[in-house]
Amino acid sequence: MRKLGKILVWAVVLMVTPAIAMAAEPTASNLGPGIGAGLAVGLAGLGCGIGQGLTAGNTTQGIARNPGAAGAMFTNFILGMVLIESIAIYGLLIGFLLLP
Repeated sequence: MRKLGKILVWAVVLMVTPAIAMAAEPTASNLGPGIGAGLAVGLAGLGCGIGQGLTAGNTTQGIARNPGAAGAMFTNFILGMVLIESIAIYGLLIGFLLLP
């Protein structure tokens, strides 16, 4: 849990720092969309990587404990992975929309 807290703190720091830089330097207005696009894709990828790792680990652990329920767990696992991956695609889409 401490690791997740550190990751969230760093994610907030990485999102706030470019915003402060943009407010302090108004002439660098062309830099904002690029930083925003990079953060959108990067944070979406970070969140999806964490989610996929937790999902795969918990599914593997569940199948190891109860091999008879492997079929139902695998179906839910695939559905969860698809939904998690859609979040990464949304982040990529936002990144493309932010670019000039």
